[in-house]
Amino acid sequence: MAINLSVNLNKIALLRNSRGAANPSPRTAGIACLDSGAYGLTLHWRHDNRHTRIDDVRALRQLCRDRGAEFNLEGDDREELIAIAEELAVTQFTLVPVKPGEITSDHGWDLPNQHGVVAPIVARLKAKGIRTAIFVDPNPAMMGAAAATGVDRVEIYTEPYASAWGKPQLVVELENLKATAREATRLGMKVNCGHDLNLRNTPLLAREIPEIVEASIGHALIADALYLGLHETVRRYVRVCSGEAADAPVTQ
Repeated sequence: MAINLSVNLNKIALLRNSRGAANPSPRTAGIACLDSGAYGLTLHWRHDNRHTRIDDVRALRQLCRDRGAEFNLEGDDREELIAIAEELAVTQFTLVPVKPGEITSDHGWDLPNQHGVVAPIVARLKAKGIRTAIFVDPNPAMMGAAAATGVDRVEIYTEPYASAWGKPQLVVELENLKATAREATRLGMKVNCGHDLNLRNTPLLAREIPEIVEASIGHALIADALYLGLHETVRRYVRVCSGEAADAPVTQ
């Protein structure tokens, strides 16, 4: 079964912000991604607005609504973010823990210790008909605590797997992902994944872990697009999400 590709467009917004004008446009990039076969679009709106801004969230939500595509909004537990998810009735909200000063998300929720943070937000958004997901480390033993929050899906953090690529540790990390995905599914949750996925390491996940239904991919995809063009890059990522081997990546 193919993994649904949701393209994270934060890096487009970051590049735009570096110039201080409106180019490149996350919305225009989103159109290109959807035209090229992406299942949906993802944005992670951080409190410091260093890439995605609230106007991007609104614009891409409307684009996905117009195109019949899924829109996944990611972020922490701050009220303004939860409120905009409710207002815009996003397709999916992925709750991600954030620590001060981090460059990118690098850990999942500490469950059950943070149950009191996660569970009320999950309940609030589900009451509005929004599909919920939480960012989790690849740890099968934690899936019971994840399920106890009432969440619809887990998004498994795949950086340990990606970092082990080409090393003996890869076997261990892949088995850990498999076990986590199996346990999540057994407990009634669906499985997403994301972080440091690329043209080289995604096909193996698609072939070996059929429980994964969605992958959010941003940094590597946008980097590849600098060389290949956005349309061609998205087409290649759609193919690898079905388990096909990729043409030689250009940036990894």
